[in-house]
Amino acid sequence: MRAIHVHATGGPEVLQLVDITPPEPGPGQVRVHVAAIGLNFIDTYHRTGLYKLPLPFTPGMEFAGTIDALGAGVTGWTVGDRVATASGSGGYAEYALAPVERLVAVPAEVALNQAAAVMLQGMTAHYLVTSTYPLKSGETCLVHAAAGGVGLLLVQMAKAIGARVIGTVSTEAKAALARGAGADEVIFYTSEPFPQRVRELTDGRGVDVVYDSVGATTWEGSLDSLRPRGMMVTFGNASGPVPPVSPLVLSSKGSLFLTRPTLAHYIATSEELAWRAGDIFAWIGSGKLNVRIDRSYPLADAAAAHRALEGRETTGKVLILP
Repeated sequence: MRAIHVHATGGPEVLQLVDITPPEPGPGQVRVHVAAIGLNFIDTYHRTGLYKLPLPFTPGMEFAGTIDALGAGVTGWTVGDRVATASGSGGYAEYALAPVERLVAVPAEVALNQAAAVMLQGMTAHYLVTSTYPLKSGETCLVHAAAGGVGLLLVQMAKAIGARVIGTVSTEAKAALARGAGADEVIFYTSEPFPQRVRELTDGRGVDVVYDSVGATTWEGSLDSLRPRGMMVTFGNASGPVPPVSPLVLSSKGSLFLTRPTLAHYIATSEELAWRAGDIFAWIGSGKLNVRIDRSYPLADAAAAHRALEGRETTGKVLILP
């Protein structure tokens, strides 16, 4: 099969297309004939070595397809079942492995490319608004990168709850997408001081919660946008990791709460995984949640896909197709 290998961490050029033998599923695993792979910033963190994996490796945790082979002890699944996961391994390939406890069935009304587009980003948006900071109707949230893959889903989910959404974007085209998803206010955070604008929009109070996937460049401004006892949720490093934090900063800015969540801890049980994926698939099937697939790249162009994501050229989801 064709797959992408990383032999040394670095820039997008380290993503090399190779021909290798398809992996054999071990106990408790299935092999998936991959239909679509979801591109995520965590893939770039693995590629650069920010999040370390043993070398060499094939990146890719999020993919959808059909079961091709069952490992020992696997029950409840059959060859040909349509499935998706956000916790697989070796996804940048024609065949990849996934543990059955991290697998979900894809209903007939959801296309496999849609499933690949929402497993990681969709469930991330879900846990952010339902669990990390459970948004309530009438509350106000600040969503950075509101036209990004998580951002567009997060805006829609927050609006469905009845929250007021202030989104930040970098271009007028992205502003249109954020407004189309339901954002009440849009701030161009690359050309105006967004904390000052947030204060103006909230009559000086600040927002109840900031959902920040950007990281280093928005960190201080995000803290300055919160109301007293508000929550700072930093869940990504698109502009680089957040610097070390003194707890006294949180005190001086209003006894703020700070958390750095990750999806794995919010789908730690099969019941929680089924709840989050089930909600998302149901919303897609009913038309309540719109999934924007911005562009797709063939497997051989995985490096170009990474460059586009890191260059902030994309809106919505990027897929890689084997």
